[in-house]
Amino acid sequence: MDSDPGPIYRSKRHYIGVDVGTGSARALIIDEDGKSVASASKAIDEWQPQPGIHEQSVSQIWDSVCHAVKEVLSQSGIQPESVRSIAFVATCSLAIFTHDTNEPVAAGGRESTDKDHNVILWMDQRAKLETEAINKTQHELLKYLGGSMSVLMELPKILWLKHHMSEADFRRCKFYDLNDALTYVATGNQQFPCTKMCTRDALPIGVDGTAKGWSREFLEAVQLEILAAEDFKRVGGVCRHGRAPPAGTSAGHLCERSARDLGLNPDVTVGVGTIDSYSGWVGTAGLSFDGQQDFPLHSRMAVVAGTSACYIVASRKPVFVEGIWGPYQDWVLPGHWMSEGGQIATGMLLRHVIEVHPAYDAALELANNSDLNIYDFLDRHLEHMRSKSGAPDVSYLGRNYFYYGDLYGNRSPIADASMTGSVVGLTGDKSIDNLAIQYYGALEFIALQMRHVISMMNEAGTEVNSLFISGSVANNANLMRLIATSCGMPVIIPRRAGAAVCFGAAMLAVTAETPTSSTSSLWLVMQNLGQQGEIQQPEKNSLLKDLLDVKYIIYLEQCERQRVFRDMVEKAISSHLDRPA
Repeated sequence: MDSDPGPIYRSKRHYIGVDVGTGSARALIIDEDGKSVASASKAIDEWQPQPGIHEQSVSQIWDSVCHAVKEVLSQSGIQPESVRSIAFVATCSLAIFTHDTNEPVAAGGRESTDKDHNVILWMDQRAKLETEAINKTQHELLKYLGGSMSVLMELPKILWLKHHMSEADFRRCKFYDLNDALTYVATGNQQFPCTKMCTRDALPIGVDGTAKGWSREFLEAVQLEILAAEDFKRVGGVCRHGRAPPAGTSAGHLCERSARDLGLNPDVTVGVGTIDSYSGWVGTAGLSFDGQQDFPLHSRMAVVAGTSACYIVASRKPVFVEGIWGPYQDWVLPGHWMSEGGQIATGMLLRHVIEVHPAYDAALELANNSDLNIYDFLDRHLEHMRSKSGAPDVSYLGRNYFYYGDLYGNRSPIADASMTGSVVGLTGDKSIDNLAIQYYGALEFIALQMRHVISMMNEAGTEVNSLFISGSVANNANLMRLIATSCGMPVIIPRRAGAAVCFGAAMLAVTAETPTSSTSSLWLVMQNLGQQGEIQQPEKNSLLKDLLDVKYIIYLEQCERQRVFRDMVEKAISSHLDRPA
Protein backbone atom coordinates (compact mmCIF):
# COMPACT_ATOMS: atom_id res chain seq x y z
CA MET A 1 0.00 0.00 0.00
CA ASP A 2 2.86 2.37 0.83
CA SER A 3 4.23 2.07 -2.72
CA ASP A 4 0.94 3.20 -4.28
CA PRO A 5 0.60 7.02 -4.17
CA GLY A 6 -2.91 6.91 -5.62
CA PRO A 7 -4.90 6.80 -2.35
CA ILE A 8 -2.69 9.52 -0.86
CA TYR A 9 -3.24 11.84 -3.80
CA ARG A 10 -6.97 11.16 -3.85
CA SER A 11 -7.19 12.29 -0.22
CA LYS A 12 -5.44 15.60 -0.95
CA ARG A 13 -6.70 18.76 -2.55
CA HIS A 14 -4.95 19.81 -5.74
CA TYR A 15 -4.56 23.04 -7.66
CA ILE A 16 -3.59 23.74 -11.27
CA GLY A 17 -1.64 26.70 -12.56
CA VAL A 18 -1.55 27.34 -16.31
CA ASP A 19 1.11 29.58 -17.85
CA VAL A 20 0.51 30.64 -21.45
CA GLY A 21 3.89 31.87 -22.64
CA THR A 22 5.00 33.10 -26.02
CA GLY A 23 5.67 29.65 -27.44
CA SER A 24 3.85 27.14 -25.25
CA ALA A 25 1.15 26.51 -22.67
CA ARG A 26 2.36 24.84 -19.49
CA ALA A 27 0.28 23.29 -16.71
CA LEU A 28 1.48 22.49 -13.19
CA ILE A 29 -0.34 20.60 -10.44
CA ILE A 30 0.53 21.26 -6.80
CA ASP A 31 -0.97 19.71 -3.70
CA GLU A 32 -2.25 21.48 -0.60
CA ASP A 33 1.27 21.54 0.86
CA GLY A 34 2.70 23.32 -2.16
CA LYS A 35 4.49 20.24 -3.49
CA SER A 36 4.76 20.09 -7.27
CA VAL A 37 3.09 16.88 -8.42
CA ALA A 38 3.49 17.00 -12.20
CA SER A 39 3.88 19.40 -15.12
CA ALA A 40 3.33 19.27 -18.87
CA SER A 41 3.43 21.65 -21.82
CA LYS A 42 2.17 21.98 -25.37
CA ALA A 43 3.53 24.23 -28.11
CA ILE A 44 1.59 27.26 -29.36
CA ASP A 45 1.78 28.35 -32.98
CA GLU A 46 2.76 31.87 -33.97
CA TRP A 47 2.29 33.61 -37.31
CA GLN A 48 4.55 36.40 -38.53
CA PRO A 49 3.10 37.70 -41.80
CA GLN A 50 5.55 40.62 -41.84
CA PRO A 51 8.63 41.60 -39.84
CA GLY A 52 7.57 43.07 -36.49
CA ILE A 53 4.06 41.57 -36.70
CA HIS A 54 3.27 38.56 -34.49
CA GLU A 55 -0.14 36.87 -34.24
CA GLN A 56 -1.68 33.89 -32.48
CA SER A 57 -5.09 32.25 -32.05
CA VAL A 58 -7.16 32.06 -28.86
CA SER A 59 -8.76 28.80 -29.98
CA GLN A 60 -5.38 27.23 -30.74
CA ILE A 61 -4.02 28.51 -27.42
CA TRP A 62 -7.02 26.99 -25.64
CA ASP A 63 -6.40 23.66 -27.38
CA SER A 64 -2.79 23.74 -26.13
CA VAL A 65 -3.98 24.61 -22.62
CA CYS A 66 -6.42 21.69 -22.62
CA HIS A 67 -3.76 19.30 -23.91
CA ALA A 68 -1.32 20.39 -21.18
CA VAL A 69 -3.93 20.07 -18.41
CA LYS A 70 -5.08 16.63 -19.54
CA GLU A 71 -1.46 15.49 -19.86
CA VAL A 72 -0.58 16.70 -16.38
CA LEU A 73 -3.62 14.92 -14.94
CA SER A 74 -2.55 11.74 -16.69
CA GLN A 75 1.04 12.02 -15.46
CA SER A 76 0.05 12.71 -11.86
CA GLY A 77 -2.48 9.91 -11.55
CA ILE A 78 -4.76 12.10 -9.44
CA GLN A 79 -8.52 12.04 -9.86
CA PRO A 80 -10.22 15.12 -11.37
CA GLU A 81 -12.47 15.48 -8.33
CA SER A 82 -9.45 16.30 -6.15
CA VAL A 83 -8.73 19.43 -8.22
CA ARG A 84 -10.33 22.37 -6.43
CA SER A 85 -9.25 25.36 -8.49
CA ILE A 86 -7.34 26.53 -11.54
CA ALA A 87 -5.84 29.88 -12.60
CA PHE A 88 -4.57 31.11 -15.96
CA VAL A 89 -1.71 33.54 -16.49
CA ALA A 90 -0.48 34.68 -19.88
CA THR A 91 1.59 37.14 -21.84
CA CYS A 92 0.19 40.69 -22.13
CA SER A 93 -1.14 39.96 -25.61
CA LEU A 94 -4.34 41.41 -27.06
CA ALA A 95 -7.27 39.10 -27.92
CA ILE A 96 -10.04 40.40 -30.20
CA PHE A 97 -13.67 39.24 -30.41
CA THR A 98 -16.96 40.76 -31.53
CA HIS A 99 -18.90 42.16 -28.58
CA ASP A 100 -22.29 41.11 -29.99
CA THR A 101 -21.65 37.52 -31.17
CA ASN A 102 -18.32 36.73 -29.43
CA GLU A 103 -16.75 35.59 -32.70
CA PRO A 104 -12.97 35.94 -33.17
CA VAL A 105 -11.82 38.94 -35.20
CA ALA A 106 -8.78 38.88 -37.50
CA ALA A 107 -5.83 40.65 -35.85
CA GLY A 108 -4.44 41.90 -39.16
CA GLY A 109 -7.15 44.44 -39.87
CA ARG A 110 -8.96 44.72 -43.19
CA GLU A 111 -6.12 42.96 -45.07
CA SER A 112 -6.44 39.80 -42.97
CA THR A 113 -8.90 37.06 -43.83
CA ASP A 114 -8.17 34.48 -41.13
CA LYS A 115 -10.41 35.37 -38.20
CA ASP A 116 -8.91 32.57 -36.15
CA HIS A 117 -5.71 34.63 -35.89
CA ASN A 118 -7.29 36.94 -33.32
CA VAL A 119 -4.37 37.62 -30.96
CA ILE A 120 -1.77 40.35 -31.37
CA LEU A 121 1.23 39.00 -29.50
CA TRP A 122 2.89 41.13 -26.80
CA MET A 123 6.12 41.51 -28.83
CA ASP A 124 4.29 42.84 -31.90
CA GLN A 125 5.60 46.29 -32.89
CA ARG A 126 3.18 47.27 -35.66
CA ALA A 127 1.83 50.23 -33.68
CA LYS A 128 4.91 52.48 -33.57
CA LEU A 129 3.15 55.47 -35.11
CA GLU A 130 0.17 55.02 -32.81
CA THR A 131 2.47 54.81 -29.79
CA GLU A 132 4.15 58.06 -30.81
CA ALA A 133 0.77 59.74 -31.25
CA ILE A 134 -0.37 58.66 -27.78
CA ASN A 135 2.85 59.86 -26.19
CA LYS A 136 2.65 63.22 -27.96
CA THR A 137 -0.50 63.97 -25.98
CA GLN A 138 1.72 64.19 -22.88
CA HIS A 139 -1.35 63.23 -20.91
CA GLU A 140 -0.97 63.23 -17.14
CA LEU A 141 -1.85 59.55 -16.95
CA LEU A 142 1.34 58.62 -18.81
CA LYS A 143 3.09 59.13 -15.48
CA TYR A 144 1.84 55.66 -14.57
CA LEU A 145 4.03 54.28 -17.36
CA GLY A 146 7.23 56.04 -16.42
CA GLY A 147 6.34 58.97 -18.67
CA SER A 148 5.51 57.23 -21.95
CA MET A 149 3.55 54.31 -23.35
CA SER A 150 5.40 51.37 -24.87
CA VAL A 151 4.77 49.98 -28.35
CA LEU A 152 4.46 46.59 -26.61
CA MET A 153 1.29 47.67 -24.82
CA GLU A 154 -2.27 47.03 -25.89
CA LEU A 155 -3.79 50.47 -26.33
CA PRO A 156 -1.53 51.41 -29.28
CA LYS A 157 -2.45 48.08 -30.89
CA ILE A 158 -6.14 48.90 -30.51
CA LEU A 159 -5.53 52.29 -32.10
CA TRP A 160 -3.69 50.56 -34.97
CA LEU A 161 -6.74 48.34 -35.53
CA LYS A 162 -8.95 51.43 -35.63
CA HIS A 163 -6.72 52.79 -38.40
CA HIS A 164 -6.70 49.51 -40.34
CA MET A 165 -10.33 48.35 -40.09
CA SER A 166 -13.58 49.72 -41.40
CA GLU A 167 -15.43 51.83 -38.84
CA ALA A 168 -18.30 49.34 -38.73
CA ASP A 169 -16.00 46.37 -38.09
CA PHE A 170 -14.03 48.24 -35.43
CA ARG A 171 -17.22 49.22 -33.59
CA ARG A 172 -18.10 45.53 -33.28
CA CYS A 173 -14.80 44.64 -31.59
CA LYS A 174 -14.28 43.75 -27.96
CA PHE A 175 -10.76 43.60 -26.57
CA TYR A 176 -9.38 41.26 -23.92
CA ASP A 177 -6.05 40.87 -22.24
CA LEU A 178 -5.11 37.27 -23.10
CA ASN A 179 -5.44 35.86 -19.58
CA ASP A 180 -8.86 37.55 -19.31
CA ALA A 181 -9.81 35.89 -22.59
CA LEU A 182 -8.84 32.52 -21.12
CA THR A 183 -10.85 33.28 -17.97
CA TYR A 184 -13.81 34.16 -20.18
CA VAL A 185 -13.47 30.90 -22.13
CA ALA A 186 -13.08 28.88 -18.92
CA THR A 187 -16.06 30.38 -17.10
CA GLY A 188 -18.23 31.17 -20.12
CA ASN A 189 -18.79 34.60 -18.56
CA GLN A 190 -18.36 37.21 -21.26
CA GLN A 191 -19.21 39.94 -18.76
CA PHE A 192 -16.11 39.21 -16.71
CA PRO A 193 -14.27 42.55 -16.66
CA CYS A 194 -10.82 42.98 -18.18
CA THR A 195 -8.80 43.08 -15.00
CA LYS A 196 -5.28 43.74 -16.21
CA MET A 197 -5.75 45.83 -19.32
CA CYS A 198 -7.87 48.40 -17.50
CA THR A 199 -5.30 48.66 -14.73
CA ARG A 200 -2.08 48.63 -16.72
CA ASP A 201 -2.39 49.43 -20.38
CA ALA A 202 -5.48 51.65 -20.42
CA LEU A 203 -4.30 53.87 -17.59
CA PRO A 204 -7.25 54.36 -15.25
CA ILE A 205 -7.30 57.52 -13.23
CA GLY A 206 -7.20 56.50 -9.62
CA VAL A 207 -4.04 54.50 -9.09
CA ASP A 208 -3.47 57.23 -6.51
CA GLY A 209 -6.99 56.83 -5.16
CA THR A 210 -8.47 60.04 -6.65
CA ALA A 211 -10.81 58.15 -8.97
CA LYS A 212 -11.34 54.63 -10.21
CA GLY A 213 -11.82 52.67 -13.42
CA TRP A 214 -11.44 53.73 -17.01
CA SER A 215 -10.65 57.33 -17.93
CA ARG A 216 -13.12 58.55 -20.54
CA GLU A 217 -11.16 61.78 -20.93
CA PHE A 218 -7.91 59.92 -21.67
CA LEU A 219 -9.55 57.66 -24.26
CA GLU A 220 -10.96 60.73 -25.99
CA ALA A 221 -7.50 62.35 -25.97
CA VAL A 222 -5.99 59.37 -27.83
CA GLN A 223 -8.83 59.13 -30.37
CA LEU A 224 -10.36 56.00 -28.84
CA GLU A 225 -13.54 57.53 -27.45
CA ILE A 226 -15.51 54.61 -28.92
CA LEU A 227 -14.07 52.43 -26.13
CA ALA A 228 -15.87 54.57 -23.55
CA ALA A 229 -19.28 54.08 -25.18
CA GLU A 230 -21.95 51.93 -23.52
CA ASP A 231 -20.15 51.73 -20.19
CA PHE A 232 -16.85 50.66 -21.73
CA LYS A 233 -18.27 47.32 -22.86
CA ARG A 234 -15.65 46.95 -25.63
CA VAL A 235 -12.88 46.77 -23.03
CA GLY A 236 -14.54 44.67 -20.34
CA GLY A 237 -17.05 47.08 -18.91
CA VAL A 238 -16.99 48.92 -15.61
CA CYS A 239 -14.97 47.09 -12.98
CA ARG A 240 -16.88 45.64 -10.06
CA HIS A 241 -16.86 47.89 -6.99
CA GLY A 242 -15.08 50.51 -9.10
CA ARG A 243 -11.80 48.60 -9.24
CA ALA A 244 -10.62 45.45 -10.96
CA PRO A 245 -10.64 42.34 -8.74
CA PRO A 246 -7.15 41.48 -7.46
CA ALA A 247 -5.32 38.42 -8.72
CA GLY A 248 -6.20 35.29 -6.79
CA THR A 249 -9.84 36.15 -6.15
CA SER A 250 -12.58 33.95 -7.57
CA ALA A 251 -13.89 34.59 -11.08
CA GLY A 252 -16.51 31.84 -10.81
CA HIS A 253 -16.44 28.16 -11.79
CA LEU A 254 -15.68 26.23 -14.94
CA CYS A 255 -18.56 26.14 -17.38
CA GLU A 256 -19.72 22.70 -18.52
CA ARG A 257 -18.03 22.94 -21.91
CA SER A 258 -14.66 24.07 -20.58
CA ALA A 259 -14.75 21.45 -17.84
CA ARG A 260 -15.15 18.78 -20.53
CA ASP A 261 -12.36 20.34 -22.59
CA LEU A 262 -9.98 20.30 -19.63
CA GLY A 263 -10.99 16.93 -18.22
CA LEU A 264 -12.11 18.53 -14.93
CA ASN A 265 -15.36 18.89 -13.00
CA PRO A 266 -17.57 21.99 -13.34
CA ASP A 267 -17.30 22.79 -9.62
CA VAL A 268 -13.62 23.78 -10.04
CA THR A 269 -13.06 27.41 -9.01
CA VAL A 270 -11.39 29.69 -11.58
CA GLY A 271 -9.01 32.16 -10.00
CA VAL A 272 -8.42 35.63 -11.39
CA GLY A 273 -5.07 35.42 -13.18
CA THR A 274 -2.56 38.03 -14.19
CA ILE A 275 0.16 38.78 -16.71
CA ASP A 276 2.82 36.06 -16.64
CA SER A 277 5.56 38.29 -15.21
CA TYR A 278 3.42 39.15 -12.20
CA SER A 279 2.66 35.48 -11.69
CA GLY A 280 6.44 35.07 -11.62
CA TRP A 281 6.48 37.61 -8.78
CA VAL A 282 3.90 35.51 -6.93
CA GLY A 283 5.96 32.36 -7.47
CA THR A 284 9.26 34.00 -6.53
CA ALA A 285 8.85 36.72 -3.88
CA GLY A 286 7.68 34.31 -1.16
CA LEU A 287 10.73 32.03 -1.18
CA SER A 288 11.84 30.52 2.10
CA PHE A 289 15.50 30.93 3.10
CA ASP A 290 17.70 31.50 6.13
CA GLY A 291 17.34 35.05 7.39
CA GLN A 292 14.10 35.74 5.49
CA GLN A 293 12.77 37.80 8.42
CA ASP A 294 15.25 40.54 7.48
CA PHE A 295 13.60 41.02 4.09
CA PRO A 296 9.96 42.18 4.36
CA LEU A 297 7.69 42.00 1.34
CA HIS A 298 8.17 45.62 0.24
CA SER A 299 11.96 45.19 0.14
CA ARG A 300 11.89 42.22 -2.22
CA MET A 301 12.25 42.78 -5.95
CA ALA A 302 11.27 39.80 -8.08
CA VAL A 303 13.25 39.47 -11.31
CA VAL A 304 11.50 37.17 -13.77
CA ALA A 305 14.06 36.63 -16.49
CA GLY A 306 14.05 34.42 -19.54
CA THR A 307 13.95 35.75 -23.11
CA SER A 308 13.32 39.18 -21.58
CA ALA A 309 13.25 40.30 -17.94
CA CYS A 310 10.75 42.03 -15.69
CA TYR A 311 11.67 43.67 -12.37
CA ILE A 312 8.68 43.85 -10.03
CA VAL A 313 8.32 45.26 -6.53
CA ALA A 314 5.28 45.68 -4.25
CA SER A 315 5.70 48.96 -2.36
CA ARG A 316 3.94 50.31 0.71
CA LYS A 317 3.31 53.63 -1.01
CA PRO A 318 2.98 54.87 -4.61
CA VAL A 319 6.36 55.57 -6.23
CA PHE A 320 6.66 57.21 -9.65
CA VAL A 321 9.88 56.59 -11.55
CA GLU A 322 10.86 57.60 -15.08
CA GLY A 323 10.98 54.53 -17.29
CA ILE A 324 9.11 52.33 -14.76
CA TRP A 325 5.53 51.16 -15.28
CA GLY A 326 3.26 51.80 -12.33
CA PRO A 327 2.47 52.25 -9.52
CA TYR A 328 -0.67 50.09 -9.75
CA GLN A 329 -2.69 49.98 -6.55
CA ASP A 330 -4.24 46.70 -5.34
CA TRP A 331 -3.62 45.02 -8.69
CA VAL A 332 -1.97 41.83 -7.50
CA LEU A 333 -1.77 42.29 -3.74
CA PRO A 334 -4.32 44.48 -1.93
CA GLY A 335 -2.74 47.26 0.07
CA HIS A 336 0.39 47.40 -2.08
CA TRP A 337 1.51 49.34 -5.13
CA MET A 338 3.11 47.34 -7.94
CA SER A 339 5.92 48.87 -10.01
CA GLU A 340 7.59 47.17 -12.97
CA GLY A 341 10.75 47.74 -14.93
CA GLY A 342 12.38 45.45 -17.43
CA GLN A 343 14.81 44.55 -20.16
CA ILE A 344 13.43 43.82 -23.63
CA ALA A 345 16.19 41.25 -24.21
CA THR A 346 18.01 39.20 -21.58
CA GLY A 347 18.29 35.57 -22.61
CA MET A 348 17.65 36.75 -26.17
CA LEU A 349 20.61 39.15 -25.87
CA LEU A 350 22.96 36.40 -24.70
CA ARG A 351 21.82 34.14 -27.51
CA HIS A 352 22.38 36.86 -30.10
CA VAL A 353 25.85 37.76 -28.84
CA ILE A 354 27.17 34.23 -29.06
CA GLU A 355 25.38 33.18 -32.26
CA VAL A 356 26.79 36.02 -34.39
CA HIS A 357 30.40 35.35 -33.33
CA PRO A 358 32.64 33.56 -35.89
CA ALA A 359 33.62 30.94 -33.29
CA TYR A 360 30.04 29.99 -32.40
CA ASP A 361 29.82 26.83 -34.53
CA ALA A 362 33.13 25.50 -33.20
CA ALA A 363 32.11 26.26 -29.61
CA LEU A 364 28.71 24.63 -30.08
CA GLU A 365 30.29 21.45 -31.44
CA LEU A 366 32.64 21.25 -28.43
CA ALA A 367 29.74 21.89 -26.07
CA ASN A 368 27.66 19.12 -27.68
CA ASN A 369 30.61 16.71 -27.49
CA SER A 370 30.85 17.48 -23.77
CA ASP A 371 27.09 17.12 -23.18
CA LEU A 372 26.89 20.76 -22.11
CA ASN A 373 24.68 23.60 -23.23
CA ILE A 374 26.54 26.45 -24.86
CA TYR A 375 26.33 28.71 -21.80
CA ASP A 376 27.74 26.14 -19.40
CA PHE A 377 30.49 25.43 -21.90
CA LEU A 378 31.43 29.12 -22.10
CA ASP A 379 31.38 29.44 -18.30
CA ARG A 380 33.78 26.49 -18.04
CA HIS A 381 35.93 27.92 -20.82
CA LEU A 382 36.20 31.22 -18.96
CA GLU A 383 37.39 29.42 -15.85
CA HIS A 384 39.89 27.49 -17.97
CA MET A 385 41.17 30.77 -19.40
CA ARG A 386 41.48 32.24 -15.91
CA SER A 387 43.39 29.25 -14.60
CA LYS A 388 45.66 29.04 -17.64
CA SER A 389 46.55 32.74 -17.52
CA GLY A 390 46.86 32.94 -13.75
CA ALA A 391 44.28 35.75 -13.65
CA PRO A 392 43.00 36.57 -10.14
CA ASP A 393 39.34 36.43 -11.26
CA VAL A 394 37.28 35.72 -14.38
CA SER A 395 36.27 39.39 -14.43
CA TYR A 396 39.93 40.32 -15.01
CA LEU A 397 39.80 38.61 -18.41
CA GLY A 398 37.27 41.15 -19.69
CA ARG A 399 38.68 44.18 -17.92
CA ASN A 400 39.14 46.15 -21.17
CA TYR A 401 35.93 45.05 -22.87
CA PHE A 402 32.97 47.42 -22.43
CA TYR A 403 29.64 46.26 -23.84
CA TYR A 404 26.35 48.16 -23.93
CA GLY A 405 23.54 45.87 -25.05
CA ASP A 406 20.29 47.73 -25.78
CA LEU A 407 20.10 46.03 -29.19
CA TYR A 408 16.29 46.10 -29.19
CA GLY A 409 15.71 49.50 -27.60
CA ASN A 410 15.48 50.34 -23.92
CA ARG A 411 12.43 49.65 -21.78
CA SER A 412 13.95 50.61 -18.41
CA PRO A 413 15.20 52.79 -16.98
CA ILE A 414 15.21 55.42 -19.76
CA ALA A 415 12.28 54.15 -21.90
CA ASP A 416 13.98 54.98 -25.20
CA ALA A 417 12.97 52.65 -28.04
CA SER A 418 15.67 54.08 -30.30
CA MET A 419 18.57 52.91 -28.12
CA THR A 420 21.02 50.49 -29.72
CA GLY A 421 24.18 48.64 -28.70
CA SER A 422 27.78 49.79 -28.55
CA VAL A 423 31.16 48.20 -27.82
CA VAL A 424 34.58 49.46 -26.78
CA GLY A 425 37.33 46.87 -26.97
CA LEU A 426 36.70 45.00 -30.22
CA THR A 427 39.66 43.26 -31.82
CA GLY A 428 40.18 41.04 -34.83
CA ASP A 429 40.29 37.93 -32.63
CA LYS A 430 37.91 35.23 -33.95
CA SER A 431 38.74 32.54 -31.38
CA ILE A 432 36.57 30.80 -28.80
CA ASP A 433 38.49 32.76 -26.17
CA ASN A 434 37.17 35.97 -27.70
CA LEU A 435 33.66 34.54 -27.90
CA ALA A 436 33.83 33.80 -24.17
CA ILE A 437 34.95 37.37 -23.41
CA GLN A 438 32.11 38.84 -25.46
CA TYR A 439 29.64 36.54 -23.74
CA TYR A 440 30.95 37.65 -20.35
CA GLY A 441 30.64 41.29 -21.44
CA ALA A 442 26.94 40.74 -22.15
CA LEU A 443 26.52 39.19 -18.68
CA GLU A 444 28.13 42.28 -17.18
CA PHE A 445 25.77 44.56 -19.12
CA ILE A 446 22.70 42.75 -17.80
CA ALA A 447 23.97 43.09 -14.23
CA LEU A 448 24.94 46.75 -14.63
CA GLN A 449 21.62 47.72 -16.19
CA MET A 450 19.80 45.99 -13.34
CA ARG A 451 21.82 48.12 -10.92
CA HIS A 452 20.81 51.22 -12.92
CA VAL A 453 17.09 50.35 -12.67
CA ILE A 454 17.21 49.59 -8.94
CA SER A 455 19.24 52.71 -8.18
CA MET A 456 16.68 54.93 -9.91
CA MET A 457 13.76 53.19 -8.19
CA ASN A 458 15.29 53.42 -4.72
CA GLU A 459 16.24 57.05 -5.25
CA ALA A 460 12.57 57.72 -6.06
CA GLY A 461 11.31 56.00 -2.93
CA THR A 462 11.19 52.20 -3.27
CA GLU A 463 12.94 50.16 -0.57
CA VAL A 464 14.51 47.29 -2.51
CA ASN A 465 17.30 45.50 -0.64
CA SER A 466 17.08 41.97 -2.06
CA LEU A 467 16.55 40.29 -5.43
CA PHE A 468 14.46 37.16 -5.96
CA ILE A 469 15.36 35.86 -9.40
CA SER A 470 13.55 33.19 -11.40
CA GLY A 471 13.41 32.11 -15.02
CA SER A 472 15.94 30.36 -17.21
CA VAL A 473 18.77 32.86 -16.66
CA ALA A 474 18.63 32.21 -12.90
CA ASN A 475 20.52 28.98 -13.63
CA ASN A 476 23.54 30.99 -14.81
CA ALA A 477 25.89 31.09 -11.80
CA ASN A 478 28.20 33.68 -13.36
CA LEU A 479 25.29 36.04 -13.97
CA MET A 480 23.90 35.60 -10.45
CA ARG A 481 27.33 36.44 -9.00
CA LEU A 482 27.56 39.54 -11.20
CA ILE A 483 24.05 40.73 -10.32
CA ALA A 484 24.52 40.27 -6.57
CA THR A 485 27.84 42.08 -6.54
CA SER A 486 26.85 44.82 -9.00
CA CYS A 487 23.64 45.64 -7.12
CA GLY A 488 25.22 45.12 -3.69
CA MET A 489 22.41 42.95 -2.37
CA PRO A 490 21.68 39.24 -1.91
CA VAL A 491 20.15 37.25 -4.74
CA ILE A 492 17.71 34.49 -3.76
CA ILE A 493 17.06 31.79 -6.35
CA PRO A 494 14.33 29.10 -6.25
CA ARG A 495 15.55 25.55 -6.67
CA ARG A 496 13.14 25.19 -9.60
CA ALA A 497 13.82 28.59 -11.13
CA GLY A 498 12.23 27.80 -14.48
CA ALA A 499 8.83 26.88 -13.00
CA ALA A 500 8.19 30.08 -11.01
CA VAL A 501 5.52 31.55 -13.33
CA CYS A 502 3.48 28.36 -13.44
CA PHE A 503 3.98 27.86 -9.70
CA GLY A 504 2.73 31.40 -9.13
CA ALA A 505 -0.39 30.62 -11.18
CA ALA A 506 -1.01 27.56 -9.01
CA MET A 507 -0.73 29.74 -5.89
CA LEU A 508 -3.31 32.11 -7.37
CA ALA A 509 -5.56 29.08 -7.76
CA VAL A 510 -5.00 28.16 -4.10
CA THR A 511 -5.82 31.71 -3.01
CA ALA A 512 -9.05 31.74 -5.04
CA GLU A 513 -10.23 28.65 -3.18
CA THR A 514 -9.24 29.91 0.26
CA PRO A 515 -12.42 29.87 2.42
CA THR A 516 -11.76 33.19 4.17
CA SER A 517 -10.39 35.71 1.75
CA SER A 518 -8.66 38.81 3.08
CA THR A 519 -6.14 41.37 1.91
CA SER A 520 -3.37 39.17 3.26
CA SER A 521 -4.57 35.85 1.77
CA LEU A 522 -2.24 35.82 -1.25
CA TRP A 523 0.83 36.82 0.77
CA LEU A 524 0.05 34.10 3.34
CA VAL A 525 -0.25 31.52 0.55
CA MET A 526 3.03 32.74 -0.97
CA GLN A 527 4.80 32.33 2.38
CA ASN A 528 3.20 29.02 3.32
CA LEU A 529 3.70 27.33 -0.05
CA GLY A 530 6.82 29.12 -1.27
CA GLN A 531 9.74 27.07 -2.53
CA GLN A 532 13.06 26.90 -0.76
CA GLY A 533 15.53 29.47 -2.03
CA GLU A 534 19.31 29.50 -2.30
CA ILE A 535 21.27 32.68 -1.55
CA GLN A 536 24.05 34.31 -3.56
CA GLN A 537 25.64 36.99 -1.37
CA PRO A 538 27.30 40.07 -2.92
CA GLU A 539 31.07 40.26 -2.79
CA LYS A 540 32.70 43.11 -0.90
CA ASN A 541 36.28 44.39 -1.12
CA SER A 542 36.99 42.10 -4.06
CA LEU A 543 38.46 42.64 -7.51
CA LEU A 544 35.06 41.84 -9.04
CA LYS A 545 33.37 44.51 -6.91
CA ASP A 546 35.94 47.17 -7.80
CA LEU A 547 35.82 46.37 -11.52
CA LEU A 548 32.02 46.45 -11.58
CA ASP A 549 31.96 49.82 -9.81
CA VAL A 550 34.26 51.26 -12.48
CA LYS A 551 32.36 49.57 -15.30
CA TYR A 552 29.09 50.99 -13.96
CA ILE A 553 30.47 54.50 -14.48
CA ILE A 554 31.52 53.51 -18.00
CA TYR A 555 28.11 51.90 -18.64
CA LEU A 556 26.34 55.15 -17.69
CA GLU A 557 28.69 57.07 -19.98
CA GLN A 558 28.01 54.69 -22.89
CA CYS A 559 24.28 55.12 -22.36
CA GLU A 560 24.40 58.91 -22.24
CA ARG A 561 26.97 59.44 -25.02
CA GLN A 562 24.90 57.43 -27.49
CA ARG A 563 22.02 59.85 -27.02
CA VAL A 564 24.36 62.83 -27.31
CA PHE A 565 25.84 61.43 -30.54
CA ARG A 566 22.37 60.95 -32.02
CA ASP A 567 21.45 64.54 -31.22
CA MET A 568 24.66 65.78 -32.87
CA VAL A 569 23.91 63.84 -36.04
CA GLU A 570 20.29 65.01 -36.13
CA LYS A 571 21.39 68.64 -35.81
CA ALA A 572 23.83 68.20 -38.69
CA ILE A 573 21.13 66.65 -40.85
CA SER A 574 18.58 69.32 -39.92
CA SER A 575 21.07 72.06 -40.67
CA HIS A 576 21.74 70.59 -44.11
CA LEU A 577 18.08 70.09 -44.96
CA ASP A 578 17.23 73.64 -43.89
CA ARG A 579 19.70 75.17 -46.36
CA PRO A 580 18.23 76.77 -49.48
CA ALA A 581 18.72 74.85 -52.72
